[in-house]
Formats: sequence, C-alpha cells, structure tokens
Amino acid sequence: MEVAAENKVLSFVNGWERPTEENAVRKEALQALNAMEFPTTRVEDWKYTRVGKITKRSFKQLNTTIDTSPYIIEDLDAHQLVFVNGYYREDLSAIKKDDALTIQPVDRVDDAYYGQLVEDIDENVFSLMNKAYSNGGVYLHVAKQMKVEHPIHMIHVLTGDEVVANPRHFIRVEQGGKAEVVTTFQSEKAEESFSNVVMEGHVEANAHLRIHKVQTEAKNCFHIANELFVQDEGSQFLINTITTGSRLTRNGLNVIVEGENCHTEMNGAYLGTDRQHLDNHTLIDQLYSNCTSSETYKGVMDDKSVGVFNGKVIVRQDSQNIEAYQSNGNILLSKEATVNSKPELEIYADDVRCSHGSTTGQLDEEALFYLRTRGISEKNAKNLLVAAFIGDVLEKIDIEPLRKSVDQHFLEEFGWEF
Repeated sequence: MEVAAENKVLSFVNGWERPTEENAVRKEALQALNAMEFPTTRVEDWKYTRVGKITKRSFKQLNTTIDTSPYIIEDLDAHQLVFVNGYYREDLSAIKKDDALTIQPVDRVDDAYYGQLVEDIDENVFSLMNKAYSNGGVYLHVAKQMKVEHPIHMIHVLTGDEVVANPRHFIRVEQGGKAEVVTTFQSEKAEESFSNVVMEGHVEANAHLRIHKVQTEAKNCFHIANELFVQDEGSQFLINTITTGSRLTRNGLNVIVEGENCHTEMNGAYLGTDRQHLDNHTLIDQLYSNCTSSETYKGVMDDKSVGVFNGKVIVRQDSQNIEAYQSNGNILLSKEATVNSKPELEIYADDVRCSHGSTTGQLDEEALFYLRTRGISEKNAKNLLVAAFIGDVLEKIDIEPLRKSVDQHFLEEFGWEF
C-alpha cells in the first residue's frame, strides 16, 4: 500500500487563521503551498542557511496590545503605523494629514494591477505563507507628482511565546511622486517567535522612494523578510538595511529595473554576536539600458556568529550602458566567527561598466597598534576601527533622529560610539 508523504509546509501552518475574505493573491498563495517544500542547503539560494531552527517549531498567531512609547523614535516627525505581531493597530497609530498619502489595508491593492506587476517572478515558501496567512498590513499609495511631507514610520513589535507575525505591505509611488519610509522591527518579551515579512512596491516613472530598515529583535527570535520592488523609467530607489537582531535573519531583497535611466542603491550593515546567523540575499535585474546601481554591504561578526552575503546583478542582453558597483566587506572579531560571501555578476550585454568585490579579514593590526600608542585602550581602539569600517553605510541614513537612534542602539548593544 502506497503511503502519501506528509506535507511539512501544510503541517507547519496548520492551525493558523486566515481572513475570511480571500482575494486572488491569497487564493493563489494557498494553492501554491500545496506543492511547496521548505528549502534545504541543496538549494543554491539557501546553501549557507538552514531553516530547520524555524520549521521544526510550532507557532501561533496572537492579536494583543502593547505600550508603543518605547518604540517611537525621539524627535522623528513622522506618520506612525504600528503593527503588533503583524496585526495593524490603527488605534495605536498616529497618521498626519497629508494629501500625497493614502493608507489602506493591503488587500485593497488591485488584483489585476498586482498580478501584472509580479508576473513571472518566483516566490519562496515563506513569502507564499505570508500572503496566504497575512494577518495585517498596509497599502501605501503616494499620489502622482506629489511628495509625502513626513517620513512614514512603520513600527513592528513582536511579543509573546512562539508567536508568528505575517505582516504584508505594498508601496506604490505614482509617477513623479516622492516618499521616505522608516521600518523598524523590535521585540518585547518575545520567546522563540518568528517575524515572516513581505514588503513589495512599485516605483513608477520619475518617482523616488527611500527606505530605511532597522531590525533589532531579540536573539531568541527569527526573522525572514522577502522584499520586491519594481522600478519604471527614470525612477530612483534606495534602501538601507541595518541588522543586529534575531537568532536567524534572512533578508531577501529583489529589485527589477523595468525602465531606462533608473538608479538603484542598496546599503547594508549586519552585526552578529553569540551564535547569530545573519543572511543578506540581494538581486538587481537590469532589463533596460542607461541605468546605474550601487550596492555596499558590510558585516562585523563576533563570537560564533555567521554572516552570509549573496548579491547578484543581472544585466540582460539588450541592456546597454549599464554601470553597476557591488561591494561586500567583512570583519571577524573572533576566530570562531565566519562569513560566506558570494557577489555575482551575470552580464549578457557588451557596453557595461560593472565591478564587484568581497573582502573578509580581521582588524588592521597596524592601525590597532597605532591607536594603542596614542594612549587609547585596546577596547576603544577596536571600537574606533569598527565604527570607521561601517560608518560609510550608516552615513546613508540621512534622517537625523533615526541616525541618532541607530547610534544609541550600537552604543547600548555593543559599546560602539559613532
């Protein structure tokens, strides 16, 4: 007698509630999960990251409330959108009057428009689980030729034991529009909980979108993010990603450039201690000519932590006059810390100027010795060198209150002063 194999994905989500209203996105995701498996290290994109720490556990949804005051960035004059365990809490949010911005539930995104935008884009099992079972999220719509006057601060807080949060967000910046988004991920009394995040967006012709993501959840939690943005002609997109939290973090960031004269910029700093595993996977897919991109990721790994960087730039055959710069640098502060770095270029065009590089090493002994001879303690000398190393990434955070908040976090968490 033939025995059917257990579907581990369906077993994993068994017991999760999903909204009664099911749009096309949710229905397609639910159907796709029937044929999905969890990735293993035999899958190239997951070669260095084992997800068994997550998939062997059982998580539940929990709609609760918290005091949000500790998570508000001091002096940041922003729209504040609060998500607790993935649920959008309008009662805890504070939205300013702004004619350029419309905020709606994420399910309000038009199915036909969304389907055409993400057509032929592959998804992994975690993004499909999010879309099937997302319990909260917003659709941010920036009006044509208008600028959102204040940053949009999306505050995510994870709380409770073995809780799963599935927030899903979509950002549409119409032609000529401009917006800046701050998205923070923190935890409060969270034990073995899991943030499974999807953020997608469309930066239309000549529009500008800047995103600053800061993830500092507790080191007994897990965080997987799937981020996808599509750029139209003449658009500019920038994202800064700062990662210090979670036991296992996977930041998956894909940008599809579907127009000429676009600029794409990705910057990241990841800092690991204890046994953290911090994985950054990025993709820039250049489909059109006359575009530029810049990508700078830097990691500082201590104790027995593991860092992963896999950045790929694809230049399609008809995409001429492309400039793409990609760099990954890492510092190991202990002999037991490791980094797996794999920058990649796939170039099918002739008229391109592309470069990539990766370095991994320890702190410069000569520089350390020089600082020691100037009366600086070994600890402070190391802090100065680390600060200088990741400083060029942090300088990309041009919102002063946010930068102060990040600097304060580094001081409290690592003793590093910038």
